[in-house]
Amino acid sequence: MPYRRLPNTDQARLRALKTAVQRAAESDFTEQVLPYRLTTEAENCLLKYENTVSQYVANFDSKVDANKKYKKIVQNTRMYISHFIQVLNFAVLRGEIKKEQKRLYHLSENSYVLPDLSTEDDLLLWGKNIIEGETARMGEGGIPINCPAVNKLKVHYDMFKESQMNQSMHRMSAIRLAENIDKLREDADRIILQIWNTVENHYSRRLPYDRMRSCENYGLKFYYRPHESRITPETDEAIKKAAASQMTLELQ
Repeated sequence: MPYRRLPNTDQARLRALKTAVQRAAESDFTEQVLPYRLTTEAENCLLKYENTVSQYVANFDSKVDANKKYKKIVQNTRMYISHFIQVLNFAVLRGEIKKEQKRLYHLSENSYVLPDLSTEDDLLLWGKNIIEGETARMGEGGIPINCPAVNKLKVHYDMFKESQMNQSMHRMSAIRLAENIDKLREDADRIILQIWNTVENHYSRRLPYDRMRSCENYGLKFYYRPHESRITPETDEAIKKAAASQMTLELQ
């Protein structure tokens, strides 16, 4: 007899539960293979499992789309901050802005090297420093820098912060849904195992081919070992003939 193997993917688990529930619903009251309690448990698990997997897939698709937009926002924010600092440095070199005022932006007076803007934390820090520094300098009566203006930079910076928060929410949602799915996988495996044991036990007295087909009707999956003989209708016929021959011998 080939061996059975429990499903190991979400879709396979869902199919196994759905098949068992459908067969139970189609069965006559007097021919129920699965007890009512087990069928009800399978139905509840199937409903929760399907909904959670659908939410996870929708969240994943949304996250992929949001990631594309987020990368563009990060790129724009980095470009605006970098451009603003370069324009500020040129203004200092031309004597239009006092180099001491670079302290307002947390920039070194004597260095014209761009700060590290490679990480998102760097963008958060330097976006804040530049916006606050430009606001403070204009508060002292300084002429605002244009191309880019600080207000334009602030628009992109605020979009970046909002998008970063949304990304964090997507991650948290994905983690929560993944944890829920892990728990539902455990429940599904336990219920499917109970269903399959019950079905196999119910049909245990049938001939091999008939037993295997009846079990498969409830979603059980059987796999042959290497070099294992296939079970066919002829297998059952051979067993019937052998039994009939044995009975004939016993009657003689």
